[in-house]
Amino acid sequence: MWTRDDYTPVPGGPSTHDRPIHSLRSHAPMPFDEDLANRLRELLADEDGITEKRMFGGLAFLLHGHMSVSASGRGGLLVRVDPSDTDAALALPHVALMKMGGRTIEGWVTVAPEGCETMGELGGWVERSLSYVKTLPPK
Repeated sequence: MWTRDDYTPVPGGPSTHDRPIHSLRSHAPMPFDEDLANRLRELLADEDGITEKRMFGGLAFLLHGHMSVSASGRGGLLVRVDPSDTDAALALPHVALMKMGGRTIEGWVTVAPEGCETMGELGGWVERSLSYVKTLPPK
């Protein structure tokens, strides 16, 4: 028998050849907001050292290897901020601490779609994140 989470074999269970084809893949990636991703690309176009990477079910934008912002697979925006500015970010509308594995992490917030509808709102989050991530050493 195969476990649902990681498809590792259970002793006495079937071989890898007995698994259904669809179980050979990990869970299908969650879709992210393509429009949001395109607006992020536009805002980050002139920034050197930006790369894109699918992470956490979304599309992340990294600066010199450090994640800055992401079009979240759960909707809205994931933003890396200075951990000392987390409370100030949380005081803004439509913002919550990012949760991963049941834990919250200082310095990471989510912004609901309503909080990044305009380019001005989105640009403010991108600038806030970049100003912190630029203080980190390149990876």
